[in-house]
Amino acid sequence: MSVRTGLVAATAVALAAALAGPAVAAPAGAGHHGATRAAMDAAVKDGVPGVTATARDTGGTWSATAGVGDVRTLAPRGTADHYRVGSITKTFVSTVLLQLEAERRLSLDDKVEKWLPGVVRGHGHDGRRITVRQLLNHTSGIFNYTADDDFARTYFLKDGFLEHRYDTKTPEQLVAIAMTHEPLFAPGTSWSYSNTNYVLAGMVIEKVTGHSYAAEIRRRVIEPLGLRATSVPGTRTTLPRPSGHAYSKLSRATTGPTYDVTRLNPSLASSAGEMISDSADLNRFYSALLGGRLLPPKQLKEMKTTVKADEIPGARYGLGLIDRKLGCGVHVWGHDGGIHGSTSSAVTTADGRHSLAFNFNGDWSGDSDAVIEGEFCGK
Repeated sequence: MSVRTGLVAATAVALAAALAGPAVAAPAGAGHHGATRAAMDAAVKDGVPGVTATARDTGGTWSATAGVGDVRTLAPRGTADHYRVGSITKTFVSTVLLQLEAERRLSLDDKVEKWLPGVVRGHGHDGRRITVRQLLNHTSGIFNYTADDDFARTYFLKDGFLEHRYDTKTPEQLVAIAMTHEPLFAPGTSWSYSNTNYVLAGMVIEKVTGHSYAAEIRRRVIEPLGLRATSVPGTRTTLPRPSGHAYSKLSRATTGPTYDVTRLNPSLASSAGEMISDSADLNRFYSALLGGRLLPPKQLKEMKTTVKADEIPGARYGLGLIDRKLGCGVHVWGHDGGIHGSTSSAVTTADGRHSLAFNFNGDWSGDSDAVIEGEFCGK
């Protein structure tokens, strides 16, 4: 079962078939990536318009694509395509907060109320009982704003999305939606994936530093690592070039027309999932993170301290980081991300030496687990 942790997945917007296109692979260095290649081709046969992937290990870098980046012109996907990474954003946000902890500017055991007084209140929510750590590992019990029925109809289903795709939403507005619902459980007593947790985490970063979470990610992560394809777009509605198009059914059904959803205002995702990147940059980020280049040992250990996550079988959740045990026994660390027309995964081994990042430019089909298993367990 795929570990789908993203905005689209959280609203139960369903999956259905699209156009399969020609396969294009990098001719050199394919070697042991045959199983990865086969899983990408299978995803296209299953209905994903196109796939782009890059893997990096001690043998070098391998990139490949399958299918199309444009269902109208049948132009293929590119290995350097930019794409919306959805909830992969969460690892960047957690990294910044852990850096701030290392600088003793906050504690993960601080109550949310300390930094955001009065924000987490309503229908049983109480920021005085919830810690920053519980935001990051999804044990806060705070309701997931993207699971709100009105929000889903407005921003994920056809009529609402086509009318509201360019709306700007503030973090405060997103949190306020969650506060109209009761908590999922008492803080620290269970686990449930909630995008609201990371909207609040971004707000905490701003309160601690005096700068937006986007500015802190750029200063602390993007610029030091030279991630030239990675950005925090804010309200920018377009993708940087090169990029393919992104497609969705905008429906709970698995049949029906396919819509081009490439352009949208990502403020609806905020610090829970608005970022843009490419596969090479994601590999560089996760390799640096797991390799100890972004966090001191103490904070990296905290990030990798996991809790049981019943909603994602076969995996455990740390602080913005998923530990996934593959069928061959290999553990990989990373995150998945889903947002309109885009399903992404980025994972790496614990030593950061073998990494994989890839994107499906459709949000309704394809087996991302098969691609990961192919890379780390296949021949």
